[in-house]
Amino acid sequence: MKMNAILMLLSICQIANAQAAAIQPNSTYCNPLNLNYRFQKDSALVREAADPAMVRYQDSYYLFASKSGGYWQSPDMVNWTLIQSSVLPLEDYAPAAFDYAGELYFMASGGKKLFKTAAPKDGSSWQYVGAVRGDTDPALFADDDGRVYLYYGCQPNGPISGVELDAKNGFKEIGQPVDCLKADIDNRGWEVAGDANTGEKRSDGSLNIEPWIEGAWMTKHNNTYYLQYAGPGTQYVCYADGVYVADSPLGPFTYTDYSPASFCPTGFSPGAGHGCSFTDKDSHYWRAVTGVISVRHMFERRINLFAAGFDPDGQMFTNTYLADHPQFLPGQNPHPEKDNLVGWMLLSYHKPATASSTEADNPVSQAFDENIKTCWSAKTGDKTEWLQVDLGKTCAINALQINFAEEGTHGNSDVRNDPHQYVIATSNDGIAWKTLVDKSANKQDCPHDYVQLQTPAKARFVKIKNVHMPFGGKFALRGFRIFGSANGRRPQPVAGLTVKRNPEDGRAVTLTWQRADDRTGVVIRTGIAPDKLYNSYTVRNADSITISSLNKGVTYYFAADAINENGITKGSQTKTCSPN
Repeated sequence: MKMNAILMLLSICQIANAQAAAIQPNSTYCNPLNLNYRFQKDSALVREAADPAMVRYQDSYYLFASKSGGYWQSPDMVNWTLIQSSVLPLEDYAPAAFDYAGELYFMASGGKKLFKTAAPKDGSSWQYVGAVRGDTDPALFADDDGRVYLYYGCQPNGPISGVELDAKNGFKEIGQPVDCLKADIDNRGWEVAGDANTGEKRSDGSLNIEPWIEGAWMTKHNNTYYLQYAGPGTQYVCYADGVYVADSPLGPFTYTDYSPASFCPTGFSPGAGHGCSFTDKDSHYWRAVTGVISVRHMFERRINLFAAGFDPDGQMFTNTYLADHPQFLPGQNPHPEKDNLVGWMLLSYHKPATASSTEADNPVSQAFDENIKTCWSAKTGDKTEWLQVDLGKTCAINALQINFAEEGTHGNSDVRNDPHQYVIATSNDGIAWKTLVDKSANKQDCPHDYVQLQTPAKARFVKIKNVHMPFGGKFALRGFRIFGSANGRRPQPVAGLTVKRNPEDGRAVTLTWQRADDRTGVVIRTGIAPDKLYNSYTVRNADSITISSLNKGVTYYFAADAINENGITKGSQTKTCSPN
């Protein structure tokens, strides 16, 4: 028995070592994307980018986003270059972009102007094409036959509309626009306003349940047209994208009972709405979406990136399972839509920490609470400020994500060349320290800096020391997140899972399970069939969750996975939740 146990342990170690060796440098990322999000012009305290339109054109990926003062180009999704242009209306919301007839086209929400270029790496190369419909949240789509369509809409309850454009005649409209879809909150829980899809109180005390229906995007797959749309509002963590399908670009469209197809209401970087579907250089689907902060301003937002795909039945889905953990970049994983996790677990959640100084309203615990809406802040932005965390024991550290906050920033919001600078050190006893990451001479704005280590570091204590904060801000972190392994056992399976649908409201269900000391959280997977559990909820420090995002009249299935600092133990059984 002892020999068998030793052989099994050796086998596990060999597998782990092989997996570690297979992970190449600069092959992973962590949401939200580490872009140089610009400060809003009316407030240096708030960064913003949202409503992404990602297009693969020629040899690069191009990312357009609301109010960004530019657009980004990357050959590999590792290194992003901001391109500024005096030609394009880059201060407008909800940009649209598509590749048509060998050129890249662009327009923005409400702008009524269409532009094109064959050299987007040069921001001055864009040419005005002509006037098009200036409605909000436009989306451009080119069909296989060369015909072009415009989808648009952004208002309470909808609609999302569509119209054909004549690409050979200045993109003028062909025929009349048609309404493609509207909201139905009586039957679709995920469309109901509020962070938990249960409504939100207005200033007068009344309850707002009405969604904003917006953010259209069209994808064609296997001769089916998938019209995606966002709801219930960009300020809610449940911001998601639903799907209607049709056999032709302008419908008639049918709602998909599996909606939302892009959903991430929990975790450090929640939000999966107003997104875009695109393929990488290996023809795998991905989805860039709007991540939610919305604390200092309703439009305080970020960009998340998820693997996506279609199952054999044609169901569209987005892989948001633990999507705030390190993921493989496009081109690194042969099947990112199935499982794109690198395997490094969160080591820093709720760990004890100390700091050089602390503002009373922003304690050190808030750098480790897995809530992007909170932060720890030192009293100053001086070089003397630092934050230190005790992981509890010596762990293998593979990656770190440093999410800076904008406490006390001021100055010119257009400046982008005032970078974060810091140093990270590790220790096994809290006395002798070794430098792990030195960005004291960093020249890049990095509000959500992600560092993948070339070789794992072994340490118990991790300290980040300030060198410089941009715009005169205080040294402040939304999250100091450390990933790797605690070199222990994975958790036991979740026991005692129960599922009870609300008898009065078929849009809601409550799940409960037994607590256990060997896990740091539970991931609830759900979907419309036992083999289609595509949506998920990460739950920490709780033994129950009420989900109010279901579609009435639809049977749902659930499974519960246990997670800790050493790995994931998938639930082996699914529970059925029949419609009322």
